[in-house]
Amino acid sequence: MKNICYYLRIVLMKGVIVDGYSLNPGDLSYDIFSSLLPFDVYDVTKDDEVFERCSDKEIVITNKIPFSRGRMQSLPALKYIGVTATGYNIIDIEAAKELGIAVTNIPSYSTDAVAQHVFAFILSISNAVMQHDEAVKRGMWENCGNFCFWLSPLFELKGKTLGIIGLGNIGRRVAEIAKAFGMEVLSYSPHSRVEGIKSLSFDEVLSESDIITLHCPLTKDSAKMINEESLKQVKKGAVLINASRGGLVDEGAVIKALDDGVLSHYCADVLSEEPPKNNILSMHPKAVITPHIAWAPLETRRRLLDMVYENLRSFLEGGSLNRVV
Repeated sequence: MKNICYYLRIVLMKGVIVDGYSLNPGDLSYDIFSSLLPFDVYDVTKDDEVFERCSDKEIVITNKIPFSRGRMQSLPALKYIGVTATGYNIIDIEAAKELGIAVTNIPSYSTDAVAQHVFAFILSISNAVMQHDEAVKRGMWENCGNFCFWLSPLFELKGKTLGIIGLGNIGRRVAEIAKAFGMEVLSYSPHSRVEGIKSLSFDEVLSESDIITLHCPLTKDSAKMINEESLKQVKKGAVLINASRGGLVDEGAVIKALDDGVLSHYCADVLSEEPPKNNILSMHPKAVITPHIAWAPLETRRRLLDMVYENLRSFLEGGSLNRVV
């Protein structure tokens, strides 16, 4: 009887993936979802196309397209929203709860990838590999008159102090890697403590760290936590890394800190507006900016896709895997 009810429930449902390109630009497949129910897949959906594409759908999979109270109320068939990311601030969660719409997210899928990206930033500064590769290609080694040269100061990570703001899964993984490099690790994380990681106040972490990396969610309390005042606490010449959320920093204050030498570098995989439009910080010579790709290795996206599928399958079977509401 359970199998019959399950089949009848599924056969009447339809689903849609509204912005599938970022997760799958062509190197993965969404065919797995058709084993659950009929699915329409769109690479990109414009704001004025959402109603038409979702109006008769019980299941919606979204990455960055928001679902406000008004939008959900305009979609009476809607029963489930699967967010293909960890953060779910694009959904009005209270409204979803009131309307009886289930929402799931994807926790902890990108821990290793983001931690790896943080150290790609760190090593890009400590060893300046690409800067020197480009110099060699321009003939500078051939013409330098010596067996070696370097264009900027190089430094070892061993003995340097890394300050981590936020000790969730990613922050803890970054700490593990830092220790393998022989770095001292400090942390500020009001809700988490990890044995072997020295816990200090926010200002103390800023003032004692050679490299500061942000790994906390964007909330009303953490918005622009890196600002003109907090940057006054930073050790002169420190490196600041943001692979979390662009809204954690006041970008104008960061530009000033770079210009004044308070920060030697700012490395970010996220900006306040994505994609950026006339963002001075993205063009700053002391900034290293990547286009929100820390989560994007193939293995990471494949893991994410599998988790999206499992979340939906669980919902259809009456389960609550990774349910937010």
